[in-house]
Amino acid sequence: MSGHNRWSKIKHKKFASDARKSKGWTKLLKAVTLAASNGVGDPNHNASLRSAVDKAKSEAVPNDTIQRAIKKGTGELGAISLEELIYEAYGPGGTAVVIEILTDNRNRTASEIRHLLERHNAKLAASGSVLYLFKRRGTVVFEAAAVDEDKLMEAALEAGAEDVQSGDDAVTVLTDPSLFIDVREALEKLGFKPAGGEVARLPDTTIKLVGKEADSMVKLMNALEDHDDVQNLYVNADIDDEVFERLAE
Repeated sequence: MSGHNRWSKIKHKKFASDARKSKGWTKLLKAVTLAASNGVGDPNHNASLRSAVDKAKSEAVPNDTIQRAIKKGTGELGAISLEELIYEAYGPGGTAVVIEILTDNRNRTASEIRHLLERHNAKLAASGSVLYLFKRRGTVVFEAAAVDEDKLMEAALEAGAEDVQSGDDAVTVLTDPSLFIDVREALEKLGFKPAGGEVARLPDTTIKLVGKEADSMVKLMNALEDHDDVQNLYVNADIDDEVFERLAE
């Protein structure tokens, strides 16, 4: 399943327990801190920070906790030492995997990620080997039952969106990354209420996985997403929902 489709159908299960919510908040707050590290702590004048703050709020992170993360980033609460990295890998069935990392210890993280990949029939790839298979795009996601798709498409394209894609339970507006916030705000002003959204790396094409390879990929994705330093994970695997649901039980 492609990255944005998996997000819209599966992501809500990720925060089902308090433990997962706490770990999820840690990742979201790391992203807020990094986005504020250029010294601009006002989301209205820092697009990356605005996106990170909105994402944190969508997962019910308290505002005072978000503000502390911003102050860490701007240096008001002391210096930070977070490093942003991208790991590329080959997954089960020859699939492509892109892992976005935020870490304060590059060597530790590299060792742990390599170990997780090896445990799940995957391996690190050379820089540039798979990244070209993905394109950065803004994604604004709406619940299909809550919107009139034709009206949403007309409004989105008029606001500058590139495309609108519909699925069984979600409608996704795709934008150029630089226009993500502008398009989302334009739609919100017209009364459309997004269920979520982010700037993501979407695969140009996908590879269908079934059987053991599908199971291995889902287990790999779950293991990587549970790692504290993994901020975002993108794959070009096409996997049936049944596999995610069965392995989540």
